[in-house]
Amino acid sequence: MQRMAAMAALLQGVATAVACYSEQGQPSLRDALLSLRGGPYETIIVVPLVLPLEPGFLNWITRSLKRWQSEHPGGWPPIRISRDIAQSLHFEPLLGALINGASAEPAIPTDDPVKQEGSLVPAQKRRVLVCEGGACNAAGAHAIWGHLRNVQENRKLRTTGDGTMTAKATCLGPCNLAPVLQVFPEGTYYGGVTETAVDRIVEEHLLGGRVVEDFAYQPTGRKQRLRLVAKNSTSTGE
Repeated sequence: MQRMAAMAALLQGVATAVACYSEQGQPSLRDALLSLRGGPYETIIVVPLVLPLEPGFLNWITRSLKRWQSEHPGGWPPIRISRDIAQSLHFEPLLGALINGASAEPAIPTDDPVKQEGSLVPAQKRRVLVCEGGACNAAGAHAIWGHLRNVQENRKLRTTGDGTMTAKATCLGPCNLAPVLQVFPEGTYYGGVTETAVDRIVEEHLLGGRVVEDFAYQPTGRKQRLRLVAKNSTSTGE
């Protein structure tokens, strides 16, 4: 990734190139964009190196960009997303070069005996499930997942406090509260989750044992909508 960013930085008209990750990995796309915000740039171009580049990917990236801009107003140059790399005229010769180059690589041995390995049973008492259903993905669950995993690594959540494991889940149910995550052992549902909400859930709930009521939704037996207080609490101001 760093090598590709260095190559991009040498292109004519490119002032700065940053390698970042749309899901888990650092710097995240959000952090990279925030670092460029306010800089002397006429425009920011996001080049997704994703195959296949599904429409859903562009949808949640677009929604996430709008949310990040609303949370950190001002100083944003226009942001554009490049076309699907698979649709580029240069993709076919690149694919051919990769296939031809594979013929020079050593073959993978298939007759080696399979070694049976053991696994440790996790000691963590907490679980965080991030919904990966259609509504949550469209609302930016991929970015939320990536942020949670980065925080988990930075804060050493697997071994801090009760210990926390994180996992993706299929639809958790309350689609109109997307993005949704659920914290166990309490089973607490959180809706309208943003990166700021994740930070608070980690600090107050996972480490402090206190439910973050601004984003929590209890099973009332009635349909619920996202509360305005949850949206307002994500605004950091500057």
